Amino acid sequence: MSQIKDQMPALIMGGSLLIYGLIAKTGAMLPMAKYLGTHKTMDLQVTLTLIVGCIALVGAIVSTTRKSGTSNIDIFVLRPLAGIVFILVLAMVIRWYAEPLMKITSVALQPLLGFKIYKVLNLNYVVLGILVGVVLTNTWGIPKFAAEGVKCARFVLKMGVIMLGAKYSLAELAKLGAYSVLLVGFFVLGTVFLVLWLGNLFKQPKSMTGVLAAGMGVCGVSATVAVAPVVKAKAAEMAYTIGTILSFGIICMFVFPTIGHLANMTPVQFGAWAGTGILNSAQVAAAALAFNSVDIETLKVAEIFNITRVLFLPIIVLVLATWFGKETGQKLTFKSVVIDKFPVFIIGFLLLFFLSSMGVFSPASHYKGKYIDVSYSERTQVTPEGLESLNSAMAANEFSGLTPKQLEAVTDLVKQYQIAGNFADRNDKKVFEQVGRARMAELEGVLAAAKGKQLTLSADVKEALKHAVKQVHKESRTVVALTDFMIWFFAFGLIGLGMQITKKSITQAGGWPIVIGIIAGVTKATLSFFVVLWLIKDVVLN
Repeated sequence: MSQIKDQMPALIMGGSLLIYGLIAKTGAMLPMAKYLGTHKTMDLQVTLTLIVGCIALVGAIVSTTRKSGTSNIDIFVLRPLAGIVFILVLAMVIRWYAEPLMKITSVALQPLLGFKIYKVLNLNYVVLGILVGVVLTNTWGIPKFAAEGVKCARFVLKMGVIMLGAKYSLAELAKLGAYSVLLVGFFVLGTVFLVLWLGNLFKQPKSMTGVLAAGMGVCGVSATVAVAPVVKAKAAEMAYTIGTILSFGIICMFVFPTIGHLANMTPVQFGAWAGTGILNSAQVAAAALAFNSVDIETLKVAEIFNITRVLFLPIIVLVLATWFGKETGQKLTFKSVVIDKFPVFIIGFLLLFFLSSMGVFSPASHYKGKYIDVSYSERTQVTPEGLESLNSAMAANEFSGLTPKQLEAVTDLVKQYQIAGNFADRNDKKVFEQVGRARMAELEGVLAAAKGKQLTLSADVKEALKHAVKQVHKESRTVVALTDFMIWFFAFGLIGLGMQITKKSITQAGGWPIVIGIIAGVTKATLSFFVVLWLIKDVVLN
């Protein structure tokens, strides 16, 4: 009876997901989905809920029929399963219900407030997920059955970063690599030396100053852990450093996207700024997705800069080892502090990057936009600003010079928020794609006519149409599948990350460490902001 009671949460969640999936499969939830604007994800909702529901039920049944032990299947599968399903359920609720309702509410309140809450505060599924995690862990607390699953969050986030490697190519790094190395190298080394100077100024212990310099300069918690043995840091000093990093990073996750929008930063500019100025991988991903969750261009750029920064870790470890050695006369070997402590997930990212550059996942030319994907996807939608521009243009009769087919394509773009076939034909993939490609061709004709001065369109309208056409130039099916998995990994991991942000971890950042951390972090964020705006202007990912 005790085992059945312990598995009751998994049984309830698994059964609920199966019921939801079966009801959704009948089409009964389609009217609500259309109201929320999530009807294009109904197929995914059915598939995902049925699969996760079955896994939850099977796992719970297996757990009730065997004695809990210390085998690998117990430790890595059965024990964390309920928590994993719990976080997945939260991710589904947030992505399919909470975020759409936030958009609808923002639009309804706009006449009263004068702005859209959703846009100003970047309240998409990324930020909502983190907030749900933070609120849950600091109020009711993490449910006992979910504790083991929450511990998987950082691993899942790293898996997302690994899969992101399939989105890169040497062609992209050829455009951004020089910028990322120059910016990151300057700010990593500059921040490290700034923290070392501040630590000396405020007469902090060398061990405390060393781990704080690595954490604030390189990649947050990972750098702190890697450098700790070099500078003989105590557990309390590591705790203060990690608390400082988490506190500053939490602020950055919310402040960076807002400032980025106010400054009208491009996706590439914001990605470069976030990847340079924010401290660790999870926080970089959260800020990038909060700034732009429609497509992942911002995330791609941010991770290029973030990965470049992480690759400086061996250099910084050696710098700090030399510095600490001069101060105390103690040194450690290169192998013990660099090779043994280098983040394994970075190796995975580089492996997928190499395979992608070799054309394993898709033709080498796919980065030049030669693959067209007119299927329904959130990443292929026009931006809210673009949609607003198109609606205004239609109301002002700006499209009066279009042919009937061109006008029909523009009208459908406004209706579906993206270039695609007819929703009713989505199961007939051949017809669906033919119609979508025909509409894309008509919109390309509109842009060509505007470029040839045969039509007069406003800059905002042309930009909206260009964005819509650009969005359907997609990656291979393999890359699209990897991207979908990656996005859900990030959704899962960031909710779990929020559940690990406790009052205790925040209040640990007290005294001089937080003062030094804030001075260094704000200095790096401010200077990198202006340098990015000055240096990165015309670099665009294909």
